[in-house]
Amino acid sequence: MSRQTCPTAVPGAARRVLVVEDEPAIRALFAQVLRRDGHEVFEAEDGYAAVTLAATVTGPIDLVVTDVVMPRLHGPDAVEAIRGRMPTLKALYVSGYTAGAELGGEPLLEKPFGVDELLAAVRDLLEG
Repeated sequence: MSRQTCPTAVPGAARRVLVVEDEPAIRALFAQVLRRDGHEVFEAEDGYAAVTLAATVTGPIDLVVTDVVMPRLHGPDAVEAIRGRMPTLKALYVSGYTAGAELGGEPLLEKPFGVDELLAAVRDLLEG
């Protein structure tokens, strides 16, 4: 997995981020934006794949950016499972549909949103 940086990256802010999104084009876009911001990014196509991937990663993951409603395992359930191994894990939920979803007061970006909004939310969580 390559790591890219761009001139807009915040010095010293690089963290490990897991992007969980069942739409491949959206997942690729989020990953690209976060890599250009200097982060190491892991990608999973749903919550089940995210939990499986997180179990194989050496060291902590700082943040999960995840869709809420996905096949096999929803985002909040995946975050809860990953926190069993990584209790300090932060989560940013993204969704166009959250009816009935329990997010435990964690931040949510409602789709559609812009790249700047994504980066601002990620930076707020990682620096806050």
